[in-house]
Amino acid sequence: MGTARDLMTTGSAWCRRRSFDPVPPDPQIVGLYITAQASGSARDKKSVSTIERRLSSLTWNYTQRGQPLDRKDRHIATVLAGIRNKHASPPRQEEAILRDDLVAMLETLDRGTLRGLRDRAMLLVGFAGGLRRSEIVGLDVARDQTEDGRGWIEFFADKGVLVTLRGKTGWREVEIGRGSSDATCPVVALQTWLKLARIGHGPLFRRVTGEGKPVGAERLNDQEVARLVKRAALAAGVRGDLSEGEHGQRFSGHSLRAGLASSAEVDERYVQRQLGHASLEMTRKYQRRRDRFRVNLTKASGL
Repeated sequence: MGTARDLMTTGSAWCRRRSFDPVPPDPQIVGLYITAQASGSARDKKSVSTIERRLSSLTWNYTQRGQPLDRKDRHIATVLAGIRNKHASPPRQEEAILRDDLVAMLETLDRGTLRGLRDRAMLLVGFAGGLRRSEIVGLDVARDQTEDGRGWIEFFADKGVLVTLRGKTGWREVEIGRGSSDATCPVVALQTWLKLARIGHGPLFRRVTGEGKPVGAERLNDQEVARLVKRAALAAGVRGDLSEGEHGQRFSGHSLRAGLASSAEVDERYVQRQLGHASLEMTRKYQRRRDRFRVNLTKASGL
């Protein structure tokens, strides 16, 4: 939770400039803080979603200090409701990486380099598993190998790979089966990366410093996944109608999860379990355009 600590530092500086004491948490001061976040120039003003994330981070940080902050306190709830009413806009969803998009992105990667093989495995495993970017880079080669690992993989002969993940609500298992072609099979891509990178223990996905040099020991940062998706999607011409700036805003690591939810032609309950969602409603939020205009109520009404 480095981001939460950084935000606490920023919030403390804001308090000092106004002669406020950041501890213990005061709902009235927090209300003033989030009001300030929603105000100011267009460059400094934060979006509603950013303000809500900052409030969540502050709440988490105060809880870790043994000084819980009640987000439902009327001073905070009233201010937040006002900000939502005045500044909220429809959420902009990340673009989904669909099957054909993914294949095109894979073709932009160099199969002759370790970096290209690693990136190929990350894209395929992330897509097929419907994994978050933090889950992708948090994987270890096997169980209980690192202190900062969030899960591990286990190969099952010709069946595929079982991914075990630790989440906010406990552990869950994700099955990644073998593909219909070795060229797009996440299991083959993963085995190739492990073999040629000579990785048998520790973090699964690591930094590659250069050809001819040993693969690093440290695990990748989750931002690397987002950058990979953006870079490969742009190189493959996915949504070529977007400007480069718009392209960078519309694609992220989340695009892989949305792509699986939108592409898999199976019972939604299987997709729900793969993504680790508590409800089908949440899973359907990840489906891009899949169900639009499936039923024409205009014609059904007789018009």
